[in-house]
Amino acid sequence: MFYLLNVKDHVRVEPRHFGLPTKEAIEKQLNEDYVDKVTKKFGYIITVLSVGKIDDGVLIPGDGAAYYNSEFTMLVWKPELHELVYATITEITTFGAFMQIGPAQGMIHISQTMEDYVTLSKTGTLAGKSSRKSLSKGDECIVRIVAISYKAGSPKIGLTMRQPGLGKLQWLQENKEKKEKAKKKPKRKFDKKGKGDKK
Repeated sequence: MFYLLNVKDHVRVEPRHFGLPTKEAIEKQLNEDYVDKVTKKFGYIITVLSVGKIDDGVLIPGDGAAYYNSEFTMLVWKPELHELVYATITEITTFGAFMQIGPAQGMIHISQTMEDYVTLSKTGTLAGKSSRKSLSKGDECIVRIVAISYKAGSPKIGLTMRQPGLGKLQWLQENKEKKEKAKKKPKRKFDKKGKGDKK
């Protein structure tokens, strides 16, 4: 999920930024320190949107940088357990697929792709045995986040599509059209003898 975070922190501005106006120097330093980083606390830091209040700078003997107590706003994306997200398949493997979700990559195990026995076909797609459904690189899907682990630095995100309302967008559209078609079918009326007539 995307968040706007208001942060208050001491920003260490390095000497190479000293010729710039204070606000611009702090913005440059924040972009170097935060943007494209991933932390358990913030998630994926997309950008620093604005710098607000800045206190007077402080110099510490032995350190050539200046420290400014500053307030700033960041745009971040943090995966949340059970969150529904749009995903695009970026790679198919023998054990499942890797999917791009926002700025992150998640993994869906082959057993979590659909309600069917699934195998990797010769054409490099994941194919359901009885449903004839298939998943290939570039397919867009709706998935649910079912696991998040920060043990290896960048989070490992586990996904599923084995719940109602999840799956490849094409499958969801086809299901919707089937339901609408079923609603339009005429209902059978029965007479007293139990014989039906379409009307």
